[in-house]
Formats: sequence, structure tokens, C-alpha cells
Amino acid sequence: MSIWWSLHLRREAASVPLARRLLMGTMETAGVDPDVSYELSVALTEACANAVEHGGGVGRGRAHGAPTGAYRVTAFLDGETCRIEVADSGPGFPGAEVPTASPDAENGRGMRLIEELADHVHFGNRSGRGGAVVSFDKILKWKDTPSLLLA
Repeated sequence: MSIWWSLHLRREAASVPLARRLLMGTMETAGVDPDVSYELSVALTEACANAVEHGGGVGRGRAHGAPTGAYRVTAFLDGETCRIEVADSGPGFPGAEVPTASPDAENGRGMRLIEELADHVHFGNRSGRGGAVVSFDKILKWKDTPSLLLA
């Protein structure tokens, strides 16, 4: 079975639960084990929250200090693997290293959490237009009886 979807979302906190609910619904329909679905949804939430917080500038046309811009979430369920990518149009990650936090740090804990929940993680910067890209994979486990039976 192969399922993919992509969302173009405003950099607003209200967009994060939308992406999470779509992922959870897709996983439920495909018959993915609820524990795996939950872990992926937490990792997606952290990646989206990072894009909302750091993924663009502050606009003049909106309320003072309000974020502008958008970010993209793409999810692929292909065979035994789920791959999720969150890309924004902000300044990207500084330098070659992605900031990960010590347990008592104020920032960077979300990136560390993604690393713990996923099987493979890549943090990088988009070439050309700029922006950060967070992508992660997880091997899927299945419920005994899938909700969606594809012929």
C-alpha cells in the first residue's frame, strides 16, 4: 500500500493540530499500530511547531509581531515505512549543526525528541530559497486487522 499527501500551511499555531489529525487519520485508516502512529504524530507536532516558531519573518501587513509565510508538510506511507518532511521558508538551521538541547535548555528539545521517536532523521537547509527541512522515517507496525483493505 502506498499513500501520500502534502499540505501547505500558514505559520500559525492552529495549523499544527490540523497536520497531526490528518496524519493520525491516515495511519488509522491504513491500519498502523496506534503506538507507532502516536510516536510519529508527536514527532510531526515538534517539527511543525519548529516551522511555526522559526520558519519565517515577522510581517508588516499583519498584527505587529505576527509570523508570516507558510510551511509544507508531506507524508509518505510506502510499504513498511512512513516518511515525513516539514519544510519552511525561514533562515534555516545556523551552520552545519542542528541545535539540539541538553535536558535543561530552553530551545532545541523538540529536535532531540524527533531523533528519539524516529528511526532515521535528517535536519538540513533548503538550497536556493532558503529555509529549514526536517525529515524523518519510521518503520511501521500494523494492527492485526487493518481499517482499510486495498485490493
